[in-house]
Amino acid sequence: MQKDLSSYRKSYEKSELMENSIKENPFEQFQKWFYEVEATDGLEEPNAMTVSTIGLDGYPKNRVVLMKRYTHEGFIFYTNYQSEKGKAIKENPSVCLSFFWPNLERQVIIKGQAEKLAENLSDGYFESRPVGSQLGAIVSNQSEVIESRELLEAKLIALEKKHQGKEIERPEQWGGYLVRPIAMEFWQGRPNRLHDRIRYTLQEDLNWKIERLQP
Repeated sequence: MQKDLSSYRKSYEKSELMENSIKENPFEQFQKWFYEVEATDGLEEPNAMTVSTIGLDGYPKNRVVLMKRYTHEGFIFYTNYQSEKGKAIKENPSVCLSFFWPNLERQVIIKGQAEKLAENLSDGYFESRPVGSQLGAIVSNQSEVIESRELLEAKLIALEKKHQGKEIERPEQWGGYLVRPIAMEFWQGRPNRLHDRIRYTLQEDLNWKIERLQP
């Protein structure tokens, strides 16, 4: 089985990324871009991001999750701490996040350190979730093998009966991560594959060094 994709071509011409128009702080630049992506049609989940970790088997692994908040400290997402990604982060908290926004021909690539979010913040977000999502976080031993879909759904039905009319508490194994960036790269597609790449790197004095990278 094979398919030749060499004829797939696209000219990136929607925007540019120049030093005289960028923010001095990468968080402000991210916010600017995120607002622009939100305001542009053609992308259903602008907060979808790829989280890359180094697994316990030594291999890198990427998966798409939803960013739930960003602040001047970093980027927040939630997961099961006992999942494959949770175990990988515990062993090696160096991670990479990436956003791809094809509607504006943009990428953001973030290298940083992941740390568990404060418990009260995880509690607050868990309480805001729909009941079905709360129960889903409890019923699933994320990343573990299960014999069938039917068994998983049966576990959920039993859990629904158990918690009917009761407040659902956040399970200890589920919560948030804050990724504190050490480098953030902004990529803007340009014609002839001469894309704009601007990288912010955190310095020892906590200022950000700004550099242009060749495409």
